[in-house]
Amino acid sequence: MTLTNQYPSLKYKIVLITGGASGIGANLVEAFCHQGAQVCFIDIRDEDAHKLVEKLSHRADNIPPRYFRCNLLNIPRLQATIKQIYNEVGPINILVNNAANDTRHDFRTVTVDYWNERLAVNLRHHFFAAQAVYEHMLELGGGSIINLGSMSWYATQGGMPGYTSSKAAIEGMTRGLARDMGGDNIRVNTLVPGWVMTDRQVAMLTQEKSAKSILENQCLKKSVMPEDISAMALFLASDDSRLCTAQHFIVDGGWV
Repeated sequence: MTLTNQYPSLKYKIVLITGGASGIGANLVEAFCHQGAQVCFIDIRDEDAHKLVEKLSHRADNIPPRYFRCNLLNIPRLQATIKQIYNEVGPINILVNNAANDTRHDFRTVTVDYWNERLAVNLRHHFFAAQAVYEHMLELGGGSIINLGSMSWYATQGGMPGYTSSKAAIEGMTRGLARDMGGDNIRVNTLVPGWVMTDRQVAMLTQEKSAKSILENQCLKKSVMPEDISAMALFLASDDSRLCTAQHFIVDGGWV
């Protein structure tokens, strides 16, 4: 699948994507690069990250992305990395909070430490990244923050309460930050993917669901691909969505 829309307002914008080395994140990096944006992405998967940079550095139609290694569980390190991006690249126009982990876990065996770790992986860094880029966007006169949610809690999916709780909380955080930042022309939205056919999710099909059963849950009988998520992210980042804020945009083929 190839993205066709071009958004002139994204050209030369500085975009920060968390969890950009693989899966949906890697497709987001590629999509924004193709718009002519300067993409910076954070991850800890060095091999995947360097392969992605290499892949995108030899294309004449985009600015090569820049990889910044950072463990998002370390908030002071995250804050320092965002400051580093400001100093080396410039103020961030667009933040895409993508990084997450949906490892399954039984609610009966969850400890306090594991619960806190799940929220740290899936929720906490969203807030502190948004907090850190606020001054960048204030300097620029506006910006766009896109938080990746999940349709899992809409669909009452069990088996990962730390993840579903975090993803539900992201929508509340989005709406609160949209109100707090709206006066400074900063838009904050949640992008809610369905079951996206990344390599990781395809590998999980044999364990939980079949591709056929997923399509049966959707109104539209087409698999949701990473490009479908990127297409919505590009719109929400662009000036075409200038009056869209405090909302959630579901891309799930009509599952929920």
